[in-house]
Amino acid sequence: MSVKGEVTFEECKENIKTYIKRPENLDLIQRAYEFAHEHHKGQFRKSGAPYEVHVIQVANTLATLRCGPKTIAAGLLHDTVEDCEGVDHDVIAANFGEEIAVIVDAVTKIRAIKFKDEKEYLASNHRKLFIALAKDIRVILVKLADRLHNMRTLEFMPEAKQKKIASETLQVYAPIAHRLGISQVKNELEDLSFKYLYPEKYEQIKRLVRQRESDRNEQVQEMIADIEKILKMYSIPYRIFGRSKHFYSIYKKMKTKNKRFEEILDLQAIRIVTDSEVHCYEILGYIHAKYRPIPGRFKDYIAMPKANMYQSLHTTIVDPDTGHIFEIQIRTEQMDAVAEQGVAAHWKYKERPGVNTEIEQKEIEDKLSWFRDFSMMTDEESEDPLEYMNVLQKDIFEANVYCMSPRGKIIALPPGSTPIDFAYRIHTEVGHKTVGATVNGAIVPLNTQLKTGDVVDILTSNHSNGPSKDWIKIVKSGHARNKIRAFLQKQEHQNRKELIKKGEADLAEEFKRLKIDDSKRSVKRLESILQTLSFKTVDDLYIGIANRRVSLQSVVDRLVKRNGNVSDDEIVKIFNKNNEKSAKTNSCGVIVPGIETIAVSLANCCSPIPQDTIVGYISKGQGVKVHRSDCPNIAHETKRLIPVQWVEDQDDTKVYEVKLVVFSDDRNYLLSDIVTILQQSKAYLKHVDSAVDDNLLTATTKLTIGVHNADHLQTVISNLKKVRSVNEVQRTIQ
Repeated sequence: MSVKGEVTFEECKENIKTYIKRPENLDLIQRAYEFAHEHHKGQFRKSGAPYEVHVIQVANTLATLRCGPKTIAAGLLHDTVEDCEGVDHDVIAANFGEEIAVIVDAVTKIRAIKFKDEKEYLASNHRKLFIALAKDIRVILVKLADRLHNMRTLEFMPEAKQKKIASETLQVYAPIAHRLGISQVKNELEDLSFKYLYPEKYEQIKRLVRQRESDRNEQVQEMIADIEKILKMYSIPYRIFGRSKHFYSIYKKMKTKNKRFEEILDLQAIRIVTDSEVHCYEILGYIHAKYRPIPGRFKDYIAMPKANMYQSLHTTIVDPDTGHIFEIQIRTEQMDAVAEQGVAAHWKYKERPGVNTEIEQKEIEDKLSWFRDFSMMTDEESEDPLEYMNVLQKDIFEANVYCMSPRGKIIALPPGSTPIDFAYRIHTEVGHKTVGATVNGAIVPLNTQLKTGDVVDILTSNHSNGPSKDWIKIVKSGHARNKIRAFLQKQEHQNRKELIKKGEADLAEEFKRLKIDDSKRSVKRLESILQTLSFKTVDDLYIGIANRRVSLQSVVDRLVKRNGNVSDDEIVKIFNKNNEKSAKTNSCGVIVPGIETIAVSLANCCSPIPQDTIVGYISKGQGVKVHRSDCPNIAHETKRLIPVQWVEDQDDTKVYEVKLVVFSDDRNYLLSDIVTILQQSKAYLKHVDSAVDDNLLTATTKLTIGVHNADHLQTVISNLKKVRSVNEVQRTIQ
């Protein structure tokens, strides 16, 4: 069984011979066919056709795109490694050369690796394919030809398989064909996917197009006849013909623009192909002189090509006699070839010896504005397959915002992108050193959404500290997000090493001050106290000491206890024995019921104030330390905690120190407003440290203030939250 339009190898070879003449190249293709014929013998497609029919159609599509002999040979051989016994990379390389073997290997599905699900398996295959594409464009040409024939024969697959393959085609292969400018392949892939994914909508649009086909053709032919008179009058060479929009494109416009079928303007479309750019603009002028153009519908893709190299003039006109609307496309022969064949038209096979593949690949990067970005994102060290495909999907396939650098380089970005996304697309280091940006000559915030046509200039500084965590929320491109995360992880790793060193030094200094033997802070003994302080490793404990998330006193007390010097029970017994049974008010305003002579002080880590819920901690040699009940430094204590209480008649004039952190959006006079509120709230300002965060959008203000009690503090916090642009106010625990 065969499918309509399928060709034999002889017919394919005749197509190839129209542009490939050298005997050695034709011999290479013939040998590749014979190899495939021999090794696929006895294999059949789901349609019932011999398997070799598939590889012949792939080769014929590549020939239609005017690909070179090695690409066509790879197309004929592309399934031999995957489906034929005894054929591997080395066999292909030995018979046809390493270059062809690499292409075949790239389009061969990954095997012998376990994946958690099919989604990860597909992503891994795509990742392998696109990594190869970044090195050699011919890989994707073979894969697109392979996928096109698979889609043409999809009717022989079960329905579930049809939908899965069609969905993958629409999400991955059609977009990459579009980015490569191969519209003849892209359009057919989209329409075939549309047919299997949304069969009812496909048939509906197909029926509507057919219903209007005869009327539309008649209108188009009348307009063509009128335009031909103009072209002949001015002796301009031309080809002119009507074209119909493919079904998926109509459906997409109806869906995204919420329009009825009748409202899709370019259903009636005419293409004029001429010999030069000058004639393109000349034709445009004559048409606008006779027919009224619709405002806002003119696009000059000759002066400003699309990212896939597409060039053409587009205008939409109204016939004054009939009121019919036509979209007119005007382009040169070369532009028309590029519009249909994309990248393949620029690198049509030329029979010249010694062609350097790397030089041709470099030419592609220079011509395709997005391909350099694609290559930059595609490397062996990149993210896991699912994350990689997500980045590619958003940053390359869905990119439709085209901005320019001051030197005219076009950067394609996903919708909603910001100057930060733009900076990282230029270069990773430019992104890391970004401190500001101008758009169309005006300084803008870094979270400004860019629009097509914006000229973006990135301001950098060698003294920049690099990206902040907030940038991850601002950027839209996966590429920028991954680069920022990598920087922050590296920075966190470096900071972690420094904090570990500092925490270890602080503990050593405390041991020295207390004249405790250093052997009592060995790694083994430190590990024995980790659980009581809620740390997983000794390094985490050192970081906690350096960040003051745990007090040195708590660590030392536990180490001394663990070393067998004094147990918790013994400390409590000694404490009770040495103190009299009467309560006495201490200078800090706290009493320990039943005890008079012991020293009582407020813990520096949580800085309790009157009306806070508190608890006492019996320390070794430093009396009772009063903590807030929610202080993490005593969270795992049981035996050495005792009840304490604030004295009932507190001195209203006494001031207690509290540390606050104010998180806000940055603006002028922010600090002035904060200080004013503190004065109005009768809080005593002892220290202030305010800084704009790395993202240049937010600010962090650290305050040390004096208050009388918890009610007073709550009033201060409530008033600070009312300050314009303040987002959060937190009381800190060191």
